[in-house]
Amino acid sequence: MIRTEDRGALRVVKLDRPDKANALTETMLGALCEAAEAATEAARADVGARALVLTGAGAVFSAGMDLEAARAGLGRSPLWERLSGAIAAHPGLTIAAMNGTLAGGAMGMALACDLRLAVPGAKLFYPVMTMGFLPQPSDPGRLRALVGPARAKRLLMAAEKITVEDGRDWGLIDRIVPRDDLLDVAAELAAPVIEADAAHAFAIKTLIGKA
Repeated sequence: MIRTEDRGALRVVKLDRPDKANALTETMLGALCEAAEAATEAARADVGARALVLTGAGAVFSAGMDLEAARAGLGRSPLWERLSGAIAAHPGLTIAAMNGTLAGGAMGMALACDLRLAVPGAKLFYPVMTMGFLPQPSDPGRLRALVGPARAKRLLMAAEKITVEDGRDWGLIDRIVPRDDLLDVAAELAAPVIEADAAHAFAIKTLIGKA
């Protein structure tokens, strides 16, 4: 249900459970952690995966947690934070290429990416307030850095569902891209990092992180 493909030094990790809106089970979440960690290790060793793209199959990027998994307690699993931490630690460029709506805990992996692309018509929401879960520890700070404290509260406390157009205006979405062009645009954005010296790319990313 998690597929990995290398396109040269661009690694694409795809959620592939379209019949269930790419809702995440514990097995899928663990596989995502392993895929993100492997990409980060490869990039650090400069043996590939200089850029990492996360995307999904079908019409939804991810509906968040699988309902059965949620009942079993997946919402409180440390795997969520492990995943976002692995993505954030990647020394190259990380891109969430969202092929549709993004909901719930899956928001964390998108927030941990450097860039977020989305297709027209997608929705964004993180209903932790109504579901009784706390957000992943790093998510509120990353969200606040992108959209500001008031809008972060609208998403996390008022459980507001927003369009990708709102997301772009708020700074949560970087570009809205036609579905057929999504991975091509991600590859174009990643190309300068892939073609550059890996240490140079990491140095620039580190300087941005210190700003």
